[in-house]
Amino acid sequence: LLATLIGLSLGAAPSPAQDRYGKQKVVYHIDLDGGQDARYYRGAMGNIQNHINAVGEANIEIKVVMHGDGLNLVRSAKTDDRLQATIASLKGQRVDFLVCKNTLDSRKIGRDELYDVDQEDIVPSGVAEISHLQMQGYTYIKP
Repeated sequence: LLATLIGLSLGAAPSPAQDRYGKQKVVYHIDLDGGQDARYYRGAMGNIQNHINAVGEANIEIKVVMHGDGLNLVRSAKTDDRLQATIASLKGQRVDFLVCKNTLDSRKIGRDELYDVDQEDIVPSGVAEISHLQMQGYTYIKP
């Protein structure tokens, strides 16, 4: 009983999964088109949400880096309410969505064509950003 009371006074104990996984820093690499009904993007966003659920929002830093055809994630979301809701939910859980400037320039895509991309969300090079994040200890995941 005393141990339970002490545990309650210290706050909620981490779940066994959170104990198992500890703190994590992860970069998700998106460079493919979403396909029919944005199926690939929905799957990738589901993977990210499952990852957060397993580790705990307080224990994870996630960056989603998009370049090439992967930029269509935020282009498609401009007119897709379901994708907008998913991206907004993930951003609310501290997930950063980073866009490759090289892709924007080479494909002549303006920021106004993208869903919820601010100037600070644009990185000079998507692939260089992934490498940079890996050197900072981020684990690479390609959904």
